[in-house]
Amino acid sequence: MFVQQLDKLTLDSCLADIPSYDFEVQITTLGKVVADTFHENPQLPGVMITSDNKIIGMISRVQFFERLSRPYGLDVFLNRPIKILWEIIAKSEKLLDAETLVKRYLLLSADCSINQAAELALKRPGTFIYEPIVIAFPDRRWRLVDIQVLLLAQSRLFSLAKQTAEAANKAKSEFLANMSHELRTPLNSVIGFAQILSQDTSFEPEQQEHLRIINRSGEHLLSLINNILEMSKIEAGQITVNETNFDLQTVLQDMQDMFCLKVQKKGLQFVLEADSDLPQYISADEGKLRQVLINLISNGVKFTKIGKVILRAKVEEIENNHQLQLEVEDTGPGIAQEELNKLFVPFEQTTAGHQIRQGTGLGLAITEKFIKLMGGDITTKSTLGVGTCFQLSIPIGLSSPQTFPSRRGKGKVIGLAAKQPEYRILVVDDQVDNGLLLLDLLVSVGFSVQQAINGREATEIWKAWRPHLIWMDLHMPEMDGYEATKQIRQWESQLDQPFSTKIIALTASVFQEKREEVLSSGFDDYMVKPFQEELIWEKMNQYLGVELIYQQSDGANDRKRQKTIGDRQQVTSEDLSVILKDMPSEWLSELHKASSELRGKKVMQLIKDIPSEKEAIAAQLKSFAENYQFDRILKLLNFS
Repeated sequence: MFVQQLDKLTLDSCLADIPSYDFEVQITTLGKVVADTFHENPQLPGVMITSDNKIIGMISRVQFFERLSRPYGLDVFLNRPIKILWEIIAKSEKLLDAETLVKRYLLLSADCSINQAAELALKRPGTFIYEPIVIAFPDRRWRLVDIQVLLLAQSRLFSLAKQTAEAANKAKSEFLANMSHELRTPLNSVIGFAQILSQDTSFEPEQQEHLRIINRSGEHLLSLINNILEMSKIEAGQITVNETNFDLQTVLQDMQDMFCLKVQKKGLQFVLEADSDLPQYISADEGKLRQVLINLISNGVKFTKIGKVILRAKVEEIENNHQLQLEVEDTGPGIAQEELNKLFVPFEQTTAGHQIRQGTGLGLAITEKFIKLMGGDITTKSTLGVGTCFQLSIPIGLSSPQTFPSRRGKGKVIGLAAKQPEYRILVVDDQVDNGLLLLDLLVSVGFSVQQAINGREATEIWKAWRPHLIWMDLHMPEMDGYEATKQIRQWESQLDQPFSTKIIALTASVFQEKREEVLSSGFDDYMVKPFQEELIWEKMNQYLGVELIYQQSDGANDRKRQKTIGDRQQVTSEDLSVILKDMPSEWLSELHKASSELRGKKVMQLIKDIPSEKEAIAAQLKSFAENYQFDRILKLLNFS
């Protein structure tokens, strides 16, 4: 007898690997012998009948005792050869002869997969569904498998498959998290420095265009990476609905502002048609709604060469529930009816998509997933040569007016407002380029900044310097951001004088960390790289109350800015050169060297050495430095 435990099964197990029995008799064996064996071995599921090394038939334990229980069954079957009982059972099927019945419904190869065997067993005629199966081994041995054991084995395989899938999914998630970090980290530097350099007015138009190309290419690559990671997060079930109260009309206006220049460059129109009764404040997932609209509008702008893209919005009450009804319509080439089913399939593209050779085929797939997550639905109408219209409906709640933080750009930050305390800021990042980007940005405004390349350095600096805010990278060698933050929080709790550092997590991985997990680890907030400069200032204001001075674009605003920074008057180059002559020669030499090497951080440090009575020169030099106009500083130094 051959028996193996089910817990030893693996995903590639077959019938030969599950518990089986070898109760075999000849056609001449008396029924009494079979009955005695069943009584002595209650685990046996049946009996195999063989003759001349061939399987003639099989009688299950249940069938055997059911026949004995019939009138005269004991007399008929106990004292006669077992072949009589088998012949009666085989003939009762009426459809097949005994040999065909065995081959088709009872006999399976030992290498047959467990799942396939279970499927075949359950498709047998009703009288055989729960009968044992005969396993044929290559060496002409046979074993019986109980159908119940077979189904338990199949259940075990399902469990193993689930565990394997979860392990594979976790491995994929970890791989994508690492790839996300590796790809987004250098992108952070590429996009960040391209944005900073694009503000330098000393570059020629051709060089400015090259910088714009770098920035656009970086943004495009980032978009592709984000789409792939977003789809992976959806597949892994890591995307959830985050419902908040927000200003719907602002979101719609943002869409118009965002695509205004793009449609103008293509000679198109962007039309926003909002219902006159459209509520201003609603409750839904603002982030996903924005992404859905961006994806759909981008799609329309991308494919439309002549005409317009229309965004329509209204709210309807359906069975006491409010539904946000949105339409994004374009006058593009349209989509053939036979291709409409490709729209929301990942990596699938229509004929028009292949022709323009843009994108990954993920934008609309992510859009549909987001809409479904929010409990909504999306449909498509399209006519070739006329255009396409996406219609979506999303359940929402109505909200009362609230104060929503504005994220509209206020212009370039050029300094700290007057009478601000000296804020100590620590930047922690193992990637030198990324740290330098944030370092230059903060120093140029006037913050006191130090840098660390891992968590261990960060904790040592904290003990000696007590920064007000830390920008903390999460994944670093020696000690990561999680452990460093944990230690800092422990030390804070042991201080005699209360002191709490604001710690904002920075990561290039959008897949691995969840906001809730990060915040529960001692961080005050969480930001994903690459980040926009505007968001940095927003967080600084939120957590430190920092007040900043913004550069305005028109004359009236320029006057307001000058009044804000203390009614300082602009000074001429001659005035500056005269004042510079009074500075120490060593200081002038260091400033010249730092400016010629474009070392903004060093220049800002030297500017701090200028006496308070020479505030005018300090302000002007600082303005040159923060706008990367080092050539103007060098001209002043040479003139003086």
